[in-house]
Amino acid sequence: MSTAAGDAPARGRPTVPTLETPTLTKAELAELLFERLGLNKRESKDMVEAFFDLIHAELADGAEVKLSGFGNFNIRRKAPRPGRNPRTGEIIPIDARSVVTFHASHKLKGLVQGDIPAPQEFE
Repeated sequence: MSTAAGDAPARGRPTVPTLETPTLTKAELAELLFERLGLNKRESKDMVEAFFDLIHAELADGAEVKLSGFGNFNIRRKAPRPGRNPRTGEIIPIDARSVVTFHASHKLKGLVQGDIPAPQEFE
């Protein structure tokens, strides 16, 4: 007897997650502000853009961005280092650069892991 892939959950086998990762876009954030807070669509879009513009500007200036209950964005300086071309094996220099890092807050980690219940609505 053959089994179809759709039979796996019925037999207690774990399902394989899809490779597609759900994303939340700026447009979706603006739509949520429109629906939940009653802002008009233009105001919602402008608010989302202004929020991200502020974060971009602070990070570009080398400042740390802390969002309470969410996490911290930091700029980290990476030193120059030797690298290797995987095709040829040739050693190539990798220049020094700045990278943005994100560290989730304990509250966000708890929400993601299911230790803290998610809030139902905006306050």
